[in-house]
Amino acid sequence: MKVLWQVGREQVEIREVPTPSPGPGEVCVQIAASTLCGSELGAYRSERSGLNGGHEAAGVVVEAGPGCARLRPGDRVGISAVQGCGACEQCRHGRYTYCERHTVVSGMHAEYVISRELGCHHLPADVPWVEGVLLTGDGLGTPYHVSRRLGTRTGPGRVVAVFGVGPVGLGNVMVQAHLGARVVAVDVSEYRLALARRLGAEWAVVAPVGSGPAALAAEVRGACGGAPDVCLECAGRQPTLFAALAAVRTEGTVVCVGEQGPAPISPSDHLIRRDVTLMGSWFYHFSEYGEMLELYRAGLPVAKLVTHAFALGEGAQAFRAFAAGQTGKTVLHPWPEEAGGRLGA
Repeated sequence: MKVLWQVGREQVEIREVPTPSPGPGEVCVQIAASTLCGSELGAYRSERSGLNGGHEAAGVVVEAGPGCARLRPGDRVGISAVQGCGACEQCRHGRYTYCERHTVVSGMHAEYVISRELGCHHLPADVPWVEGVLLTGDGLGTPYHVSRRLGTRTGPGRVVAVFGVGPVGLGNVMVQAHLGARVVAVDVSEYRLALARRLGAEWAVVAPVGSGPAALAAEVRGACGGAPDVCLECAGRQPTLFAALAAVRTEGTVVCVGEQGPAPISPSDHLIRRDVTLMGSWFYHFSEYGEMLELYRAGLPVAKLVTHAFALGEGAQAFRAFAAGQTGKTVLHPWPEEAGGRLGA
């Protein structure tokens, strides 16, 4: 089978490897679509990578291993990248991200991938492949979980600033706007700010490269006429986190969504003296899928997150455009379009 392999220094290539067979409790899925994630760019830009970082995909089960009782060949599925042990209390409630023995599945930019059965969501026949990837991967899953973490802190009339509108930030713009919040999008890319506007952002703030946190916070407050109720840090950059902390109102909430390293937080200056809440939010709970499916069927326009689609063999072109910030969510199709109807055959 063909896989898209990151070799480092912004180079990717197609490799031929044996098609895998599922073990006990596993299924082999023929991939119909996978999407690129910003978390893959670190390996893409590294000196030497040697991996396939794809972790958002949907397709058809072609083989089920021993012990599989829920899935069978021909089933349409979306794959959750975070998969629990299946035996602990958190797993029994579908909270795989809280499982102390969870694993993260990758390698999904390929013609086939192996997943544990417990990590697959059934995709109804009326859900297209692209929407299926977004519903079961980072595209909608991560922003939806952010909304659940926020609870009553967001909703009609609240002002939410999204710092960094790459794919995950754009998803947060879409979800927050759909829930009735007034959204201000912040980014260095005017292209992605235009996408954010189309997804419901009321204001767009261009963050000049090299601008300090205080100056950026002032720009955000000026754009929306005051301090946001909630700031979502989706860029994964320390200066952006401090800008979010500076911009948010007293008694407001800042959510760390973008992965990043250590940051010198002052509990007194950043949090205590302004009653600011700082929280993290990672991926989504497996059990939240049904709620996301209902939201999609109620009109959430998840497909608008996607701006570009490529064949698997065009992976190098896809990564170049994605890394340049000139796409929204980017889709890879491992099989020719005309073979779509033969998936699982």
